[in-house]
Amino acid sequence: MDTDLEILLTNDDGIDSPGFRALYDALSAVANVTAIAPASDQSAVGRAMSSEVGVEEHELGFSIAGTPADCVVAGLEALGPSTDLVVSGCNTGANLGAYVLGRSGTVSAAVEAAFCGVPAIAVSLYIPEDEWPRETDVEEYAEACRAAQYLVERAPARGVFEHAEYLNVNAPLPGDEPASMVVTRPSTVYEMGAIQNDDSITLRDLSWEAMSEGTIDDPDGTDRRAIMEGKVSVSPLTAPHTTERHEVLDGLAAEY
Repeated sequence: MDTDLEILLTNDDGIDSPGFRALYDALSAVANVTAIAPASDQSAVGRAMSSEVGVEEHELGFSIAGTPADCVVAGLEALGPSTDLVVSGCNTGANLGAYVLGRSGTVSAAVEAAFCGVPAIAVSLYIPEDEWPRETDVEEYAEACRAAQYLVERAPARGVFEHAEYLNVNAPLPGDEPASMVVTRPSTVYEMGAIQNDDSITLRDLSWEAMSEGTIDDPDGTDRRAIMEGKVSVSPLTAPHTTERHEVLDGLAAEY
């Protein structure tokens, strides 16, 4: 392999997950990959950060007793070589919608990298709601790995990260034909439900339930609409979540 591209690969499902192995193998064909991932499942931990984590050598690289964000910092600052790109995944289950950006461990690893000044790609595999949860095989990540490999080989050199700090990629399961790729924006459709049962409360993500019923309200151009149409969704994003300053708040501050 003739490449100078250095990738730090992490995830939130754990270093022994099939999606991680699939992505490691795919990216190792086009780049120098240093694997630094959680020792156990860290799904939905967001950007939780530890002050100290254990580290062990693993056949793929290093296993960290911590979160995805821990892995990124440990890799960039202590364990890995100089890194050109952080890739996080491949997650088992899609990470769709604006609301997951602060919740998903997979996406949060990419956000952590972006705040550290390193471009990143988060990669997730959409599993239909009526098939969830279930065990997955490495082969089922083929479409996600194809998209990730394509972007890794081209996005940095073509200047994509001069306009975006990280990409959130969601891919479908392999089909009869290769999936097309579309650029999307995170959907803002979000609906949760809660049902009390005596001394417990069950929380339900109603957006996922709508996906299983095929009744999503997401408009064209959104990530959830693209994945429901069997396409690879690529959302270009920035790490600081900000809004514009406005005169109403300026007035309140002045009156304080």
